[in-house]
Amino acid sequence: MSHIDRYTCEEAFHRLDDYLDRELPADQMDCVREHLETCAMCASEVEFEQAVIDDVRGKLRRIRAPADLMSRISALIASARGADPEPS
Repeated sequence: MSHIDRYTCEEAFHRLDDYLDRELPADQMDCVREHLETCAMCASEVEFEQAVIDDVRGKLRRIRAPADLMSRISALIASARGADPEPS
């Protein structure tokens, strides 16, 4: 993609999740950012999605996990590694 190419709303929308997670390659991040600077509708969608993400993160910080959760997760990971060891 050359630098003068612009994303359409559809192209930007398909990349929003990865954009918000900062998982796009730098050139795609730039293209989405440029699109958002010129498209109020898509910028509004990003603001909404970011607000939802922030709200969920805030709620997760206030929720107490069961005391034995970490030990159960650790046991499952250890079991999975035993069944399918990771390469060294």
